[in-house]
Amino acid sequence: MAIIQPFKAIRPTKDKVPFVASRSYEEYSKKELEATLSYNPFSFLHIINPGFKFDKKVKGKERFSLVHNRYLEFLEDNILLKDAKDSFYLYKVQKGDVSCCGLFCGTSTVDYENNVIKKHENTLQQREQLFADYLDTVGFNAEPVLMTYPNNTEISTIIEEETEKHPEYEFTTTDKVTHYLWVVSKEETIKRLQSAFQKIESLYIADGHHRSASSYLLAQHSKKNNPDHNGKEPYNFFMSYLIPETEIKIYEFNRMVKDLNGLSKEEFLIKLDKFFRIENKGNMLYKPTKKHHFNMYLDGQFYSLYLRKKVYQFTDALSQLDTQILFKTVLEPVLGIADLRNDKRIRYGYGKHNIIKMKDEIDKGNFAVGFSLVPIDIEEIKAIADEGMVMPPKSTYIEPKLRSGITIYEF
Repeated sequence: MAIIQPFKAIRPTKDKVPFVASRSYEEYSKKELEATLSYNPFSFLHIINPGFKFDKKVKGKERFSLVHNRYLEFLEDNILLKDAKDSFYLYKVQKGDVSCCGLFCGTSTVDYENNVIKKHENTLQQREQLFADYLDTVGFNAEPVLMTYPNNTEISTIIEEETEKHPEYEFTTTDKVTHYLWVVSKEETIKRLQSAFQKIESLYIADGHHRSASSYLLAQHSKKNNPDHNGKEPYNFFMSYLIPETEIKIYEFNRMVKDLNGLSKEEFLIKLDKFFRIENKGNMLYKPTKKHHFNMYLDGQFYSLYLRKKVYQFTDALSQLDTQILFKTVLEPVLGIADLRNDKRIRYGYGKHNIIKMKDEIDKGNFAVGFSLVPIDIEEIKAIADEGMVMPPKSTYIEPKLRSGITIYEF
């Protein structure tokens, strides 16, 4: 049974929401970030980049305090306003014929603890604590955790009914994505949604493992320091965006490695022959289309690698994952990369044209070899999570990527 909670969102005024909403900080180039901060005084980036006001780089506790101050200024200037009623928020993003619609809500830290909210990635304790300290200082969260749930007719019916109404927000950003937001504050509809989600056995984190882990850590700390704790405090929940699993988009990450671990090209290919049937595709661009098939680019040539299934044993959901297969057959035993997260010899790339980018990087001599895979699907993610396992780093690139500052959750 999944618990979802309405909340009083802090939101931009209608006239300013297109200017407030921002992409993730990491998605901006340095020039784009400077231009936005210089010419858009309403951007949410001013809140999360508070040092810009003083032309100074700030970090740690000093940055956290300044983020809180910039947030208060946006409230004082009525750029952001707090809703009067607890609500759910339906949010739709559309680009061309592709769209998804989901629900902003509070999800339960108790569900996280009890594995009703399921994970498929490891988190780093240091990052968990850092973000928990950040949340504790700033007092709000503007970046929801992306979660998915099995398609459900009852939930879909409610969403269709609500989205036939006139939206609270409707605006298009410069990347040609149109954004819609509906406020669901009617008590009867809120109870219908809560009742429908109580029938959902599990929610699956798609993106935001560190955010959810940090929110849980904050809840444990706050509970310990609150003698009047009753379980209903805002810190017992964290903001999430829930979408049906058929609306999530999953893309692959390519892998590029700087050297062949002291092997010649011929020695490297011979070692790969143990686990793969290898076909040289020449300089023709090649992309794998099935599970357990890989593309490799080496010394100006594309190769298809077909896994020899009689040699490699499938023992559980993790062992069947292509990113794990590549790790166990090539990256670790042949190329000597044991730490996929921290080894500086490996780099990851994603995107529509990333095979071409991978080829260019290798042709320039920046890397020796590259591998591309087919995307992991939602059933594989669920199987990993259900078995309590975790995927190798950079196994999935998941969309939608949500804008910050459209709804804000206060603790």
